[in-house]
Amino acid sequence: MTQYNYQDQAAHPYQQPPPQLPQLPQAQQQAQPQGQQQLAGQFAQRFQLLAGNIERVIRGKHEAIELALICLFSEGHLLVEDVPGTGKTTLARSLAASVDAQWRRVQFTPDLLPSDITGVSIFNQAHQRFEFHQGPVFANIVLADEINRASPKTQAALLEVMEERRVTVDAEPHPVPRPFLVVATQNPVDMDGTYPLPEAQLDRFLMKISVGYPDHASEVEVLKGMPTGPQVERLPVVARASDVAGMIDFASRIHVADPVYDYIVALCGATRISPHLRLGASPRGSLALLRAARVKAAAAGRHYVVPEDVKALAAPVLAHRLILTPEAELREVSAAAALGEILAGMPVPQAA
Repeated sequence: MTQYNYQDQAAHPYQQPPPQLPQLPQAQQQAQPQGQQQLAGQFAQRFQLLAGNIERVIRGKHEAIELALICLFSEGHLLVEDVPGTGKTTLARSLAASVDAQWRRVQFTPDLLPSDITGVSIFNQAHQRFEFHQGPVFANIVLADEINRASPKTQAALLEVMEERRVTVDAEPHPVPRPFLVVATQNPVDMDGTYPLPEAQLDRFLMKISVGYPDHASEVEVLKGMPTGPQVERLPVVARASDVAGMIDFASRIHVADPVYDYIVALCGATRISPHLRLGASPRGSLALLRAARVKAAAAGRHYVVPEDVKALAAPVLAHRLILTPEAELREVSAAAALGEILAGMPVPQAA
C-alpha cells in the first residue's frame, strides 16, 4: 500500500506545526488483493454510468453532478445554493430518476408544518389506537425545495432524520429507508421573507455546492434539445436501490493510510485556529471529509485514498461549516478563500 510522508514546507502561520506522521507497517505497504482493485473498477464504471445519465439533462456540469453522487454514496446530504433557473431542482430530479428508488419532493413555504414533513399519528376509531402515517421524508431521495422559505421550527424537523436516519413521533422511532439522501435547494437572492439556515442545520449537510451558469456551448445544446431533447421524465433507470446500498458499503471499506488520517485532522484543526475564522470545522466535518474522500477514490477506480482526494473535496465539504470573524467579513474574505489559504500552507503527505 502507498506510504505517505509530509512534504517539507514552511509552517503555516495560522496553525501549529504538523505532527510527525507514523510510518506504515511493512504489511500495510503491500498492495491490496487484485479483487479489491476489480471491485473499485466496477464501482467507477457504475459511478460514471450514473453521471453520464444525469448529464443527458444537466449539460456541462460534470463537477456538480459528481459531487451530488459523492453525497449519495457517502450517505450524506446536499445543499445546492444558486440563482434561479440554473438547474438546482433538475439536478435533484435527474438523480432521483436515475435510481430505481422512492423519492419525494417537498416545497418549503412559510406555512409548512413539521408534521407535514415527518408524518403524524392519527387515531383509528376502528382499531381504537393511534396509527402513524408517514410523511414525505420516508423516501430514499427527498428534495427539499427552497428550504430557507420555511420557518426555523419546520427546518428543525429535518435535524434528527438527517443525522440519525430516523423520525421520532410520540416517543416511537421510525427508521427511514436506505439509502437516504436529502437534497435541499435555496436561492441567494430575493431573501425577503426567508429564514437562513442555522449553523446546526448547515453542519448536517455533507456538502454545499453551486451549479452555476452553463458555458456557451452547453447552453446552445440545451436550446437545440428543447422541447424534443432528453427530459427528466424520459431518463432511464440505470441503478437499483440495492446497487446503491452495495456501493455505499464498498466505499466505506476503501483503505485510508494513517498519514492521510492525520492530514484530514490537521486540516480541520487549522480551521479552528485561523485568525479569519470565528468557528472552524467540527469533528463531524472531519468525518464528512473522510467519507467523501473514500467515495471519490472509489469513483476514480482506486481502492485507497490519496491526499489529492481530500484537497479536491475540502471546499465543498468544509467551507459552509466555517464562520468568519467580523474583521474578515469587513475585508470581504470568504470562507472558501480562508480555507484555500489554509490548504496552500498545509504540508501534503507524499508517497514514499
